[in-house]
Amino acid sequence: MLSSLLAATALLTWPNVRARGRIAAVRPVPVRRGTRSVGVIPALVLGGVLFGTAVAGIGGLLASGALAALGLWWWRGRGADRRRTARSAALVSALRLLVAELRAGAHPAAAAEGAAAESDPVVARIFRDLAATARLGGDPAAVLLAAAEPSEAGAVPAREDPLARAGRAWALADRHGVALAEPLDAVRRDLEHRVAFARDVDAKLAGPRSTAAVLAALPVLGLVLGQVSGAAPLAVLAHGFLGQSLLVGGVALLCAGVVWTVRLTESVVRT
Repeated sequence: MLSSLLAATALLTWPNVRARGRIAAVRPVPVRRGTRSVGVIPALVLGGVLFGTAVAGIGGLLASGALAALGLWWWRGRGADRRRTARSAALVSALRLLVAELRAGAHPAAAAEGAAAESDPVVARIFRDLAATARLGGDPAAVLLAAAEPSEAGAVPAREDPLARAGRAWALADRHGVALAEPLDAVRRDLEHRVAFARDVDAKLAGPRSTAAVLAALPVLGLVLGQVSGAAPLAVLAHGFLGQSLLVGGVALLCAGVVWTVRLTESVVRT
């Protein structure tokens, strides 16, 4: 009797496949990007540090740790710059759709919802929040300002963030009764020029970046050639206070040169 009751309860509570599909359509599962690289990178860093320690002792530990920190800093910086440019380009497309809807006579809520439906997922969520706020009579400019990236000094939105500029343009139009499409289109044109300039400069800096990478790899190539030719530079760097001091000092100068080069090239690309 008890087993029959449990079986009937299990059948009644069995999940419906169709209901699961409807729920997934309403609330899609977020796609996790980069999970494989997130697990591989710490393993590579740890392996490199352990290898450097095994080869050159304390000096190898310091040198490999500095090189690992440099690699992580460069990887994170390049990723942040690419995400920033992609986000700005997606915002340009969304603002273009929003301005077109507004000039066609649509309500700001309907215009923002239409732009969100055809925009990149990076900014579609922000525009859906914008549409809901405008429909409920809230402050859409505050939504854009809240979605802007904070400045380095604190939680205040950075003045050069494109979403912050769009929020200030929206607030300016509401304050002075200006047609909303005009200031938003001005922000869109300015941001479009910035994205085009950033991509053009990034393409033109491919040559200097390659040259800097070759120059940074030359000391490693020199060590390999010296080791192959029988000069045994690793034995000199791995033993004795002088050798380990030269190893740490050389790696420190190498890291300083790479950081300086990256700062020079990346500062002109950011939008």
